[in-house]
Amino acid sequence: MTLLAIGVLLFAGLHLFKSLAPSTRAGLQQRLGENGYKGIFSLLVLGSMALIVFGWRSSVPQFLYSPAPALKIPALVLLAVAFLLFVVSMRPSRLRRLVRNPQLTGVALWGLAHLLLNGDSRSLLLFGGMAAWAAVEIIAINRRDGVWIKAGAPAPGTELVNLVIAGIVIALLVYVHPWLSGVAVTGLPPQ
Repeated sequence: MTLLAIGVLLFAGLHLFKSLAPSTRAGLQQRLGENGYKGIFSLLVLGSMALIVFGWRSSVPQFLYSPAPALKIPALVLLAVAFLLFVVSMRPSRLRRLVRNPQLTGVALWGLAHLLLNGDSRSLLLFGGMAAWAAVEIIAINRRDGVWIKAGAPAPGTELVNLVIAGIVIALLVYVHPWLSGVAVTGLPPQ
């Protein structure tokens, strides 16, 4: 569980550093150069993600609570919305006029949905930790950036493209989920 905790803390800390210490970040960028800073930051993020995956896979979960079976469908809907928000964070969308930080909101929903589906210690650490980080990050970014200036609405067809991309992303994640986490999305053990 230690690797998992270190991975979550490193991931959150690296991202919070960008929004909570912008002057220190600017100093590092100046000292290392833009590409040097991005390279080190990217390697540290990849390292944190590797720690999360290996920490998850090597942890022995302890039962904490029993998820309510009635919450499975709402949790899966939250996950679909989360992945749509991930797509929208990189593309034009009318949703960006409703959700200021779509990617972070998606992370928070992803974490919450997983907490509704899983009642063990490693789930609480990973999904609770990531949801908490996303909430703190949203507050920090909104405070740093000030007034929200909304972009214009794109053509309606853009939303259909976003839905198709989100559907493809969801299908790919359902496919690779057993190899990333050791758990199939269906709840059955991986083949």
